[in-house]
Amino acid sequence: MTFKPFSEMTESDYAAVGFKSGLEIHQQLLTEKKLFCRCPAGLYSDSFNAEILRHMRPTLSELGEYDGTALMEFKTKKEIIYQINHNTVCTYEMDDTPPFELNDQALDIALEVGLLYGCTMVDEIHIARKQYLDGSIPTGFQRTTIVGVQGSIPYKDRTITIVQLGLEEDACREVSDVGHRRVYLTDRLGMPLIETVTAPDMRTPQEVAEVGEILRKLVRSTGKVRTGPGAARQDVNVSVTGGTRVEIKGVPRIPNIPLLTYSEAMRQFNLLRLRDELHRRGITAETFEARSEEVTKLLRKTRYMPVKNAIAEGMKAQCVLLRGFKELLRWQTQTDTFFSREISDRVRVIACLTTLPNIIHSDSPSETLASSEWQMLKKAVAATEDDTLILIWGNEVDAKAGASETVIRAKEATIGIPSETRQALRDGTNGFERILPGPDRMYPDTDLPPRRITREHLKNISTKVPRPFYENIQWYNELGIPEDVKDPLSISPHSVLFESAVKRWGISPTLASVALIQLPKRVARNLGPHVSFSSHSMKELLLALKDHDLTREGILPVLRDIASGREFTRESLPPGCTDAELDDTVKRSLNVLSRTKVRHPEKRAELLMGLVMNDLRGRIDGRVASDKITRTLAEVQP
Repeated sequence: MTFKPFSEMTESDYAAVGFKSGLEIHQQLLTEKKLFCRCPAGLYSDSFNAEILRHMRPTLSELGEYDGTALMEFKTKKEIIYQINHNTVCTYEMDDTPPFELNDQALDIALEVGLLYGCTMVDEIHIARKQYLDGSIPTGFQRTTIVGVQGSIPYKDRTITIVQLGLEEDACREVSDVGHRRVYLTDRLGMPLIETVTAPDMRTPQEVAEVGEILRKLVRSTGKVRTGPGAARQDVNVSVTGGTRVEIKGVPRIPNIPLLTYSEAMRQFNLLRLRDELHRRGITAETFEARSEEVTKLLRKTRYMPVKNAIAEGMKAQCVLLRGFKELLRWQTQTDTFFSREISDRVRVIACLTTLPNIIHSDSPSETLASSEWQMLKKAVAATEDDTLILIWGNEVDAKAGASETVIRAKEATIGIPSETRQALRDGTNGFERILPGPDRMYPDTDLPPRRITREHLKNISTKVPRPFYENIQWYNELGIPEDVKDPLSISPHSVLFESAVKRWGISPTLASVALIQLPKRVARNLGPHVSFSSHSMKELLLALKDHDLTREGILPVLRDIASGREFTRESLPPGCTDAELDDTVKRSLNVLSRTKVRHPEKRAELLMGLVMNDLRGRIDGRVASDKITRTLAEVQP
């Protein structure tokens, strides 16, 4: 079996390879303060007042063991630079003072989302520390807790299990990662996040995206989460039959998920075929052979410029022999991607050889070393025609680290799929980021006491839980409101207000939905995304419509006033139009029209309507004015 192109894959194709996927969605909460300190949340800025240098080192777990990811990050020997702004960071984030108590506002939002998912809520909050040795958190660990477990959401003809809902602090924003130096901005550090973890219940890449969209809309419907770039990030777990769970980290947009998960399934499928080919050649984890040697002197006169320049700068070259691997570095893994990339990525991340190319190999010798140089290297490491050579260059320490990682990754190919965290790339493929963390990275936090969640507290939160958006849409379909407002209204904080307008106040569903969604969007397009419409103002606007103090035509001017910062009140409305005033306005407008040359007589009613509404807009319903104009024109017809 070969892996079909993305556009040709079907559900049965994915079933044949045993595709499974789950989501871990990180969503920032709309709180005023951070999670474990009282610094403001949501103040982003690229400016900073100081820089702090740190080096990360692994620590033993409670069981006296090191986490594999922590050890891998330690091998990179990174310098971590934190750019700090005194408006958004305090001594807590820099690990100089203990944490404050857990943010009550963030906890209540997390509990609300957990109830929305139908989770079994925990009765006691316990804070744990999760190691992060990539430097994204200055303390080296993230404080996190579980608030609910075993929820579910409906999807197609089945349900998707929500394994758990967590509450945790966000990490830094990465500015750059070059060589042994990584730079972070700390403005979002410590902001509250919820983490939604699903079971691997999705069977195709398209299903993963669809479930992600459902979860996005559910949390958005609370009106208590942040929106915009970076406010939500998806980690996607993928496996195929015979493979293992691989995590694609930090997918920024849900539409990217299908191609990314397809590429990972393809990668695992092809790596399993590579393992089988190695076994056919008699190469297993037990029989695997590799060696490496420094070959700098042999290449001093090479014409291949990347190596020539490196040696001229005092760098070293290491040659790795992979016994029996001939042509396998050209083995396809992802679309237009080969097994050599698996090795190149490891060398880039762990040995910090970030200048590309960072390796070359004898399976693709053209435009690299001369054939005579490859022959010279083969002789130096005692290679046969069945072997493959890989050349790595850098400073002495990095070159040796690169050679070591090359051997490790090649040996892993004889076993199957290594458990990894991988980086989402723009072309839909993915690249190595780090070893997948194990359970040893988690341990109890001793700085914070347990927090009891009472039944009374949950009962109070439950009164704020919105109706699931998919139930709203089912009702909107029955009401027949415009298609373009159904989806945004279903997740809007104004959905409860809409229900009151229709059920209690008798306002037309179409009019209420247009007033709450369509017209505010039109105002926001003209005035900018910063525009907001408070629930109080929108409620007063709808009540004014109910009492006929506000007309349809008057909604837009009122919304513009609200957008400019004025709270809406009934007293601010223009007085209603009397019958006598309407009669007078129609007659006056008709006189104006009679003195004007009308090229298209059939449009007299339309022109007259425009003149009347210019004078009375916002004071009278357009339908009432139109009926009066129709009757007046009928009376004056010759």
